[in-house]
Amino acid sequence: MSEAFTVNKTDGRVTILHLVGHLDSQGEPLVLENARQVQIAGVRYLVADLSEVEMITSAGLRALHNIFKLFTPHDEIEAWQKEHQGEVFKSPYFKLAGAAPQVHYILSIAGFLQNIPIYPKVQDAVNSFPK
Repeated sequence: MSEAFTVNKTDGRVTILHLVGHLDSQGEPLVLENARQVQIAGVRYLVADLSEVEMITSAGLRALHNIFKLFTPHDEIEAWQKEHQGEVFKSPYFKLAGAAPQVHYILSIAGFLQNIPIYPKVQDAVNSFPK
């Protein structure tokens, strides 16, 4: 059974979604809905704070992938790939921070860290966005 999953939001120049608990099929709709709400509100930069995520499943990975797609326009990816053939695209709009070692490991082996930058601390991720 899943631990209670919660999402808290910090608004500012960069919106931070603070995810708490097990990011699984029960938490997936909640995190996606929060991401959609901030994107509809016009937020351009988003950080997912994973420091209190105890476990991530395939549904949690799917949620992060959908947020990546929501915040990263496909035409920008295509344009970047044309200019930088053979190089890996990193999202300039969506970043991860604070993942515990077991969560970082899952993100790494699933290939998420190729396209989504991850930082040890939330403030490092926030500082990485343009002013």
